[in-house]
Amino acid sequence: MLLASYFACTLLLAACLVLELAACRSRPSTAPHHANPAFRRFQRGYYCVYLLALAADWLQGPYLYKLYQHYRFLEGQIAILYVCGFASSVLFGLVSSSLVDRLGRKKSCVLFSFTYSICCLTKLSRDYLVLVAGRVLGGLSTALLFSAFEAWYVHEHVERYDFPSEWIAVTFSRAAFWNNIIAVGAGGAADFFAEWLGLGPVAPFMVSIPLLVLSGVFAVKNWDENYGKKRAFSKTCGDGLKCLLSDRRILLLGTIQALFESVIYIFIFLWTPVLDPHGAPLGIVFSGFMAASMLGSSLYHLAVSKRYHLQPVHLLSLAVLLVFFSLFMLTFSTNPGQESPAESFLAFLLIELSCGLYFPAMGFLRRKVVPEKDRLGVMNWFRLPLNLLACLGLLILHDSDRQTGTRSMFGICAAVALLALLAVGRLFALSRHDAELRLPVPPGQADADATPEL
Repeated sequence: MLLASYFACTLLLAACLVLELAACRSRPSTAPHHANPAFRRFQRGYYCVYLLALAADWLQGPYLYKLYQHYRFLEGQIAILYVCGFASSVLFGLVSSSLVDRLGRKKSCVLFSFTYSICCLTKLSRDYLVLVAGRVLGGLSTALLFSAFEAWYVHEHVERYDFPSEWIAVTFSRAAFWNNIIAVGAGGAADFFAEWLGLGPVAPFMVSIPLLVLSGVFAVKNWDENYGKKRAFSKTCGDGLKCLLSDRRILLLGTIQALFESVIYIFIFLWTPVLDPHGAPLGIVFSGFMAASMLGSSLYHLAVSKRYHLQPVHLLSLAVLLVFFSLFMLTFSTNPGQESPAESFLAFLLIELSCGLYFPAMGFLRRKVVPEKDRLGVMNWFRLPLNLLACLGLLILHDSDRQTGTRSMFGICAAVALLALLAVGRLFALSRHDAELRLPVPPGQADADATPEL
């Protein structure tokens, strides 16, 4: 597993590099934002805070399960800790946007740095209740990470600096690129501190703390405060529910998201106990996962480019199909007494590749069909079944035998992925007659498609 992990990570990174170089050649270098020093300076101020926060978050990914295992907790107890994190994430996620708007976006980013630092410090304790409290703080921190930073940037970009709104996508696209690079590097860094230096699985969490402190300090020093409009939580959720139930396209998207992403959450829990007993270097495996996800994202952008012009709904269908196939593989490769760690690792890489295809495709479709004014409320309703399904799956694991339970859970996840595939099929059928769900066809291709065959 050691050599396979390094080889897979290297191969995937090489493929990502080739695709990125090809994309750079086709990208215009004379865009207006490149020649605007004020905008570039503003971007750097945002990245300085946000990318440090992301690095601290990714560092904790590879060794979370291993740490709890190192403290001699049983798999069922570890599952409950994960459930506490998911439940906390969904509860705080429901109110995080309102909290951020009222408290202030800058203060919320600083609060994130503080709460996540405390969360990391709780990992030094072997007390179960302290670790539960840490998971709750982790859920709050995750909710703040995915709401406060973006909200601060959008307000400053539009309201304070009055840059063109089209440039917002430029900043977030570049942030996504660096997020992928940081995620890959974080796996290697976590492996270095935990294994190479022999500091144990708690080391990556301790290394995260200085990064979080720096993120908070830079926010205090360099950012201005801004606030959002006060919105009634009940009205936001009520309007979101009406929007969700009034459009079957939104309902299908919510169904797909809940089914697909709940499976991914369970995969996040299960990959360590499947690969760790076979000597897999967890940090490098994690880097391989992130490289596979980055490759999937690069393939998505290549596929929807003018050269190939595949539709996002096609790639969403492919992503869900790949996950179903991977989970079906895992039901055989995790068979007790006949485990095949190499096959399991390949299946996990395919799942991460699918995530790289899925998230940009789902993001495009959501932007197209969910009205901006109702997006927050709709997303709250999307997250609810997603986290409930993930928690239910982990609770089933909590009550099952270790070896047969893992295989059975992959079987259940395959059935869930099959349901998601059926929902995607229905959405695919709708997209054939719905221009909103499709990218516009280039004029030359439209003319060619209109030419009758002889």
